[in-house]
Amino acid sequence: MSTATDEILEKLKSLTLLEASELVKQIEEAFGVSAAAPVGQVMMGGPAATAAEPVEEQTEFTVMLEEVPADKKIAILKEVRAITGLGLKEAKDMVEAAPKAVKEAIAKEAAEELKKQLEAVGAKISIK
Repeated sequence: MSTATDEILEKLKSLTLLEASELVKQIEEAFGVSAAAPVGQVMMGGPAATAAEPVEEQTEFTVMLEEVPADKKIAILKEVRAITGLGLKEAKDMVEAAPKAVKEAIAKEAAEELKKQLEAVGAKISIK
């Protein structure tokens, strides 16, 4: 990749979800395109293929620590340690490396509970 594309990619990685949403809207307006998936278009094989393939429901989720406000860092660090069982240094490294996965491949209910716990102490969380 060129230096210009590397710089753009790094800037995109640092965007918040709100900023990314605004960027998508601006790109759609500037270039007259839509980021929405085409409605009614069947991919790979036509209607018969999609009718035969069941839609897989996601059963495993990842709790992502997206953002750590500086004034909430210690409380979030304590909560991450309690959830993960990590030592102080490992938990601190995880919190400082946000966005970072806190727990992976867990049930939806467990992911929702962890999200509530971490948001209660001020963390910005997403579930993937």
